[in-house]
Amino acid sequence: MRAIRRFTVRTVLPEPLRPLEELILNLRWSWHHETRDLLRSVDPALWEAVGHDPVRLLGEVSPDRLEQLAADRRFLRRLEDTAEDLREYLTAPRWYQSLTESAPAGGSGNGRPAEAIAYFSPEYGITAALPQYSGGLGILAGDHLKTASDLGVPIIAVGLLYRHGYFAQSLSRDGWQLERYPPIDPNGLPLTLLRDADGAPVRVTIDLPQGRSLHAQVWLARVGRVPQLLLDSDVEDNDQAARDITDRLYGGGGDHRLLQEMLLGIGGVRAIRAYCRITGHPAPEVFHTNEGHAGFLGLERIRELVSEEGLTFDEALEAVRAGTVFTTHTPVPAGIDRFPRELIERYFGGDAESRDVPLGRVLDLGAETYPDGDPAVFNMAVMGMRLAQRVNGVSELHGRVSREMFGGLWGGFDTAEVPVGSITNGVHAGTWVSREILDLVAREAPSVVESGQGWQQVRDLPEPDLWRVRRDLRERLVVEARRRLRESWRQRGASEAEVSWIDEALDPDVLTIGFARRVPSYKRLTLMLRDPERLRSILLDPERPVQIVIAGKAHPADEGGKRLIQEIVRFADREDVRHRIVFLPDYDMALGRFLVQGCDVWMNNPLRPLEACGTSGMKAALNGGLNLSIRDGWWDEWYDGQNGWAIPSADGLAGPDRRDALEAAALYELIEDHVAVMFYDRDSSGLPRRWLEMVKHTIATLGPKVLASRMVRDYVTDLYTPAAVASRAMSADGYAGARELAAWKQRVAKAWPGVAVEHVESSGEESPHLGGRLAVRVVVDLAGLDPSDVAVEAAYGRVDESDALIDPSYLELTPAEPAENERLRYVGEVPLRRSGAFGYSVRVVPRHRLLAHHAETGLIALPPAPHGMTNGDLR
Repeated sequence: MRAIRRFTVRTVLPEPLRPLEELILNLRWSWHHETRDLLRSVDPALWEAVGHDPVRLLGEVSPDRLEQLAADRRFLRRLEDTAEDLREYLTAPRWYQSLTESAPAGGSGNGRPAEAIAYFSPEYGITAALPQYSGGLGILAGDHLKTASDLGVPIIAVGLLYRHGYFAQSLSRDGWQLERYPPIDPNGLPLTLLRDADGAPVRVTIDLPQGRSLHAQVWLARVGRVPQLLLDSDVEDNDQAARDITDRLYGGGGDHRLLQEMLLGIGGVRAIRAYCRITGHPAPEVFHTNEGHAGFLGLERIRELVSEEGLTFDEALEAVRAGTVFTTHTPVPAGIDRFPRELIERYFGGDAESRDVPLGRVLDLGAETYPDGDPAVFNMAVMGMRLAQRVNGVSELHGRVSREMFGGLWGGFDTAEVPVGSITNGVHAGTWVSREILDLVAREAPSVVESGQGWQQVRDLPEPDLWRVRRDLRERLVVEARRRLRESWRQRGASEAEVSWIDEALDPDVLTIGFARRVPSYKRLTLMLRDPERLRSILLDPERPVQIVIAGKAHPADEGGKRLIQEIVRFADREDVRHRIVFLPDYDMALGRFLVQGCDVWMNNPLRPLEACGTSGMKAALNGGLNLSIRDGWWDEWYDGQNGWAIPSADGLAGPDRRDALEAAALYELIEDHVAVMFYDRDSSGLPRRWLEMVKHTIATLGPKVLASRMVRDYVTDLYTPAAVASRAMSADGYAGARELAAWKQRVAKAWPGVAVEHVESSGEESPHLGGRLAVRVVVDLAGLDPSDVAVEAAYGRVDESDALIDPSYLELTPAEPAENERLRYVGEVPLRRSGAFGYSVRVVPRHRLLAHHAETGLIALPPAPHGMTNGDLR
């Protein structure tokens, strides 16, 4: 008989062992090696059996063992020291607190960093023991929280608690992906319910159409110093449909997906308000939306300001925008959530419409009003950008791609001026770097581990020690791969006799390439199979063999991705190569750690420029792995010719089939003639000296760049603090700033159709020379606007054959005297700083002290046709 409900009964610890619960309920154990050592010592065999899950460990350890530990004075001393270390970690000032202490004293304090930041994400990869992630977005979010904790950044995180996580992957006999959704009991996770002062669980409620309501309880996880609030709709107050809203990550579609995102955004803001009320935590000044899934948080904040502060919708919108950061993670339109407009109308209109947040305004926020936009859909990323004054991509290349993708939201501005910046992702070293590498670096270059300084000392690491560590990590990967491979084959129905070959699969002394990621088509899992026989010859080379370890999940609804997995599995099943190439199902954080630590080379071959960032190669680099990648995402900006190999990209040069053929051929050639040759080029002592020099160069140069500590510091200085300053400027004096900016925008927008550049002329030398100046005079009709409302600028620089300005510079012109018919004349002198083809133009843009960027309004006035000197030869 099967149980109809599964739940976890937590053990009662003997009094001397109570600090264990304190350690377990803070997820710092997932990246703190000393805490993990202590937990392992509770029962080493059981620790391995439960997959390093401390809650399961204490649930399954025998009472006799607990009593034994409670009487073990040495263990108790270690326990108290570890618990005290955690308490010190949670309370002592860290990097962020030094910023607060150095903020200007007195006055309004507007220059100080944010007192709190709310961080919203649909998924988080904190640890494999808390399976609430599917891929890179969640892993990045987890690394962001852990690093914020290490740096003392006061983030409150918000997400959903999925009762079945993403999915567990296995394979059928013929290699087809199968999905399972094992139930997750929150009581078996390192979580506690958020409760009011009277002990009652906190509930957040969202009104739905037809008088229904969606209720959710709030689970609290502690990620070091960061509180993480996870909303869970599986409560008795809900009907069955509502209880299933948080059933699985990225499950379902239509209504189900929309309700998840409403709960995350709207419910998430309400959960934060409850948490701050109960705990006294400062209210967030900045709200960071990690992708568009949580975009509805802006609507809830607008509702709060309208209903509680008496602002109009437009005034509240300005206040909300000022304190909101939006990060886009995809350069692929298919990766953006887009809902039918009628679905939004159903949930935000009719009897569900809020008087404070009218349906029409909601629809306007998500409308694709740019060229080629679809008027029938509501775009969550577009709404996120309209609700945020600061928007960023996750690598320099992705920032450029995003400016092209979304440039239509900012009117007639050139792509380069679209206000979408970039902060390149980073990775959390404590989570992803092996203990052996950390110990080696700590011994030889201690300042790197202690303070993140002195990376060049890595070049002095003893090569025999480094090679030994790399070999140990490769062997560990081989052992784990064999274990997982055997388990997979048995799940596929293989007998014991059919899996005996696995004992010899892979080799700890063979060049090992890793390839693991989600499996959408643009990541090209099967590019390596373009020429199967050539791949076979590379794997089986008698002098320089290669082995490849592959992992990845396709979305359950992605039949094309599943076919790619089946294709790679069928090749890996071939008896002649199966000891050199393996596919390991159920890719998760635990397997990811083995891969990035144990592989010699991390391979990545997406269609450029469709990889927003990609962080697995960063993790491999910190562990002494080298990258072999298309120049996409982060690799495009940080490849230097000595830290790995760049696969030549044929994007834009050929059709898809021809492009794949060219790039696959380049991949094969690099592996055969460069990667393998260098790996197997050994000196008399058996060391690959050139290879190890590349490894040390990679760690020394990429180390300070790829760390999430660099990333989070960038967010604090470039986005969070400016957003906090802007938010205070809007809210001061009863939201006077928000009222002022909203009124100004309405006035400017109304007048703008009449703003015109009516005449442009220039004078100077008849034959302009380098170093000279060109006098520019412009007559402008401001249509009743005050000159302080605008900036009149000359744009100048090199031009191409069509007279388009290339990377122009800008000069603000100054008002001279009135012209006829209430026009104004502006003048300035353009410096001629470069020779060759040169040109200029002029424009008028709105200007206000509370705008974050001159393109923010999307309004620009240009001359109707080129005037004056548009092209000349400067000598």
